[in-house]
Amino acid sequence: MKFKPTRIPEVFLIEPQVFRDERGYFLETYHLERYREGGLPEAFVQDNHSFSTARVLRGLHAQLHRPQGKLVRAVQGEIFDVAVDIRPDSPSFGQWAGEHLTGDNFRQLYIPPGFAHGFCVLSETAHVTYKCTDFYDPKDEITVVWNDPDIGIRWPIDDYPVLNIKDRDAPRLADIVQRLTDQKSGR
Repeated sequence: MKFKPTRIPEVFLIEPQVFRDERGYFLETYHLERYREGGLPEAFVQDNHSFSTARVLRGLHAQLHRPQGKLVRAVQGEIFDVAVDIRPDSPSFGQWAGEHLTGDNFRQLYIPPGFAHGFCVLSETAHVTYKCTDFYDPKDEITVVWNDPDIGIRWPIDDYPVLNIKDRDAPRLADIVQRLTDQKSGR
């Protein structure tokens, strides 16, 4: 099993060992001790499964007060998976890392707490599973617009993606930070 830091050191690309033979294949998709040795300190408390069709873009989602770390993998199909650092005091604030995950390459992306997460589907369909380090809390969720020019994600899609209303109408990261700053100062 290989743990490779991405352009943001806390975000890891994980390449599991796949054992293949004439019957098919076998791999471990999670092993607490091995993942801790690889640099993933969190334990996971919730598993999610998403099914999407071609050109769907989900995100960028995060939770403010109960941030979730995520371990993401495409079980079937191909996605471009993205993590954006939204920690205001971080040296990599506003930067992003992205990786292609497919049902055939078995790779996983670890996104630590304090990052927004999103992905776009590059195949006809995709099944995506991800483990979370904290429970989903809809009241705590924030959404950053997928094409925020200050972040500058280079999504590998040619035409406008399929979005839900929440993702399409989401604010820019700078607007969210400003709103939170104003709330803290009582404005």
